[in-house]
Amino acid sequence: MTVARAIEVQDATAAPEVSEAVEAPLDGFRIGVTSHRRSRDLIEALERRGASVLHAPALKIAPVQEDMVLIDDTRTIIAAKPDICIATTAYGMRRWCEAADSFGIGEQLLETLSACRMFVRGPKARGAVRAAGLADVGISSDETTATLVDMLLAEGVRGKTVAVQLHGYTDVRQLERLRMSGATVLTVTPYRWVKPDGEDKLPRLIEAVVSGNLDVLTFTSAPAVDAMWSTAHEMGLYRQLIEALKGPVTVAAVGPVTAQPLVDAGLTPLIPDRYRMGALIRLVTEHLSLNHVRRLETKSATIELRGRCLRINGEVVDLAPAPLLLLRALLGAGGAVLSREALSDLLDLRGSVHALDMTVSRLRSSLPDGKLVETVVKRGYRLRA
Repeated sequence: MTVARAIEVQDATAAPEVSEAVEAPLDGFRIGVTSHRRSRDLIEALERRGASVLHAPALKIAPVQEDMVLIDDTRTIIAAKPDICIATTAYGMRRWCEAADSFGIGEQLLETLSACRMFVRGPKARGAVRAAGLADVGISSDETTATLVDMLLAEGVRGKTVAVQLHGYTDVRQLERLRMSGATVLTVTPYRWVKPDGEDKLPRLIEAVVSGNLDVLTFTSAPAVDAMWSTAHEMGLYRQLIEALKGPVTVAAVGPVTAQPLVDAGLTPLIPDRYRMGALIRLVTEHLSLNHVRRLETKSATIELRGRCLRINGEVVDLAPAPLLLLRALLGAGGAVLSREALSDLLDLRGSVHALDMTVSRLRSSLPDGKLVETVVKRGYRLRA
């Protein structure tokens, strides 16, 4: 069995931590998926839970055969005989060995890595390294490259050669810290990001976020965030995109590395405690179930709103966007009165009394019992308890 095959077998056991869902906790919610690699696993897990998924891969990984830079960098590392090697991802290690094998230098790479001290960024990278027959001597406590560099700097790297397996999103600052401390740093990038086929999908996803037609937007790689920012700038929608992700649309990232460009943009993404796809799915499910499901028991009906899915006494009721937004606000008030001014601002009606009255009328006509929406004279509207 080749080195690459051994790692592939090991990595296949690291499937998403997803169990079959008995219920549909995401019923009514629409979730955006930006990943390319393993996107099917994520999409199927979300759909099993009842979600509607809008998939628009922001970037895809270039085929190994097209990446001669990877082979040149690998030969440079083999020739340099580094003292230390940092492995950041299991997938990166697998692709690195696959590429080396395909060009007849797999055994040389293995010998080189066996002779140096291996440090790993997390458990999955450790598993890949050990599946290749290699031994690691240190692991990051929080699965970040910064912590690994802290460890190396504490023991001293002056005069040493450090090889770093990058993971598609280069943390330039950590490489510079090593160089400033006297190390010779060599890098290898086993996978490069390129634009995917169907480039019109990403603009459609951005438009869905801006218009509020999405509940959650997920990211599993930092380069995908950068690709979305770039596309939004080209569309003239960057500011609107950021505002939407600060407000009605929740953004979620699989880990802190992926989250960093989101944080840099002033956002506060959901990040699971364990940086795994399964943990991300559970966190999104819990967040929506706890914060975005509205229920109200009235004398005549049980009203439940889950994302865009309205059920009254268990029956699905279709609503247009404006009446849906109005109902969400009334449900959020829990039976309290909302002023006409507040509702007009919410619906962006610019104070138009007629437009608000029309939206209220459309909402009432869509409900089995229009009297559920009660007019409070000279005050506003509320749901009748």
